[in-house]
Amino acid sequence: MEPLIIIPARGGSKGVPGKNIKVLNGKPLIQYTIEAALEVTDKENIIISTDSIEIKNVVEKLGIKVPSLRPKKLATDTAGTYEVLLYELKKLEAEGKFFESFILLQPTSPFRTGKQVQEASSLYNDSLDMVVSVKETNANPYFVLREEDDNGFLVPSKTSSATRRQDVPKVWELNGAIYIINSNSLKRMPLNQFKKVKKYVMDKFTSHDIDTMLDWTIAESILKGLKK
Repeated sequence: MEPLIIIPARGGSKGVPGKNIKVLNGKPLIQYTIEAALEVTDKENIIISTDSIEIKNVVEKLGIKVPSLRPKKLATDTAGTYEVLLYELKKLEAEGKFFESFILLQPTSPFRTGKQVQEASSLYNDSLDMVVSVKETNANPYFVLREEDDNGFLVPSKTSSATRRQDVPKVWELNGAIYIINSNSLKRMPLNQFKKVKKYVMDKFTSHDIDTMLDWTIAESILKGLKK
């Protein structure tokens, strides 16, 4: 069976207004993720979950059908990805379509590739809750991250007796690019409660995630540099 890919694309975006269909180097942002998805599965198995008629129109011009919009209650600032994913799975099951696992791709990772999605998928098996993409973090909690204690003093977020950065464990940061999710696990609990999670490591370039205008400007600069 071809894999199922769900791409959530909410209409509202405060950090970058209209982000998901804002044009980046000649293409709507969401198109980069759709192109990666098409390297992995057929277009019939790509679900664009959106509340926006504008996003629906753009996506359908790219050849992906959006039969219906998701409810407005699943498009607010407080609505989570967990609820959106459950809604889409239940819709599919009502149509007699069942998937033991699926791939979540967020449209804010334009440099993630189809090859990377396939590599992450190859690490998944049904004993896991999830395979998730990560990058090695710059903000190593053993050395640079601090929290305030009850007295308002800064203390290390994570302690270690090591004196050199090389001597502490590597720390991984979720980059938001790729999630391979066990459907049954999702029905039992939200993603942040998963215990059996394996990592797929990505480089910093393909990990670039767009959440703010600064992130957008960096992406534009990267693409302009690649064209030279």
